[in-house]
Amino acid sequence: MTGPARSGTGAPAELFFEDLTPGRTFDLGEVRVDGAEMVAFARRFDPQWYHVDAERAAASHHGGLIASGFYTVSLFMRAYVDHVLARAAADASPGLEELRWLAPVRAGDRLAARLDVMGARPSTARPGLGTVSLSGTMFRLGPDGQPAQEVLRTRFRGWFTLRPG
Repeated sequence: MTGPARSGTGAPAELFFEDLTPGRTFDLGEVRVDGAEMVAFARRFDPQWYHVDAERAAASHHGGLIASGFYTVSLFMRAYVDHVLARAAADASPGLEELRWLAPVRAGDRLAARLDVMGARPSTARPGLGTVSLSGTMFRLGPDGQPAQEVLRTRFRGWFTLRPG
């Protein structure tokens, strides 16, 4: 490797494989669901009626528009990048093992995200990297700011550079 290790966003890395120990938890912050952004995403990528047709959604068992699950996981991904990957010597991800949408998300919802390190092992196939098993969760926050309902759960793996030297 030439020069200092870089994070997933290109900044100098401060988190390496060795820092991602099982049991470590990262607070990924909070986000408020923007209704216009939610609908624009659905119109472009997931134009099912309960994501884009407010009248029809209001008259249905949904009681109003609900976010595309892919919009919700995009909010999680942004929080993961901002709070972990922007600081970590991240390589790529070999993929998802689980992606669950557990409750509908709506415009105005306040969501909190968390990342838990479940396991880590040096890669046998890619020297200089380690594979980290991660679990991500998003919760809808209640009026008191406490988690009221889990809305998203995901399990995936990431490759991270071993600390130089």
